[in-house]
Amino acid sequence: MTPAAVRGKSTAAAAAARTGPRARAAQATRESLLRAAIRVFARHGLHGGSVDKIARAARSYDRMIYYYFGSKEGLFVAVIEEIYRRFNEAESKLDLDLGQPVESLGVVVRFVHDYYRRHPEFVTLLNSENLHRGRHIGKSLRAREYSSPAIGVIDRLLASGVARGLFRPGVTGRDLYLLIASTGYFYQSNRFTLSAFLGENLEAPEAIEHWQAFVIDVVLRVLCTDEGRCAATGAGAPEAMCASAARA
Repeated sequence: MTPAAVRGKSTAAAAAARTGPRARAAQATRESLLRAAIRVFARHGLHGGSVDKIARAARSYDRMIYYYFGSKEGLFVAVIEEIYRRFNEAESKLDLDLGQPVESLGVVVRFVHDYYRRHPEFVTLLNSENLHRGRHIGKSLRAREYSSPAIGVIDRLLASGVARGLFRPGVTGRDLYLLIASTGYFYQSNRFTLSAFLGENLEAPEAIEHWQAFVIDVVLRVLCTDEGRCAATGAGAPEAMCASAARA
């Protein structure tokens, strides 16, 4: 362990020691209520997720919800903020190489799609909030700070691709993010009805893999300077093939 790491560990330990048991207990109670609220709201929605159900799920008391969050609505705002925070935290761990923008965009697509699939409560809660026309997230002071990192990552990958002659200019990170998010979100939120409508199991691993590969191909068709050749390389397009398409 490096000296800096030792100092960092010591600092963290000292900070924890300075936090009294009452403060730690309060933080644990708040986090327990938040976790319980995520489960209850995801299952029952805002109206069906009563304060009593949340308190029971957290093995706490109704009054603690009002103490920490002010109201059920305040708790719901905190829940929306928390699920976005978790998404950003997971996204920050992506190992993206700006020198390989084509491959890195494929990583981003798969991450977004897989996150929606592995965290169905994320999609369910956002569906619930959209039924309320975004009334609660609109009250959040943190909503914009949660969207900035995701779009910023894509903007940097786009700039790298343009600088290398791989991508055409003029596509924004905001637009590409909406494209990627919508293809993952719709697939996840409508997977049961679509499975019945199409007569196939959209949750099957091969169906998921096919859809992700198709979306990556669509993204490359939008971006690559030579659309036909780039699209032909498919979901596993290596940088060299995209580059050769750009030079042709």
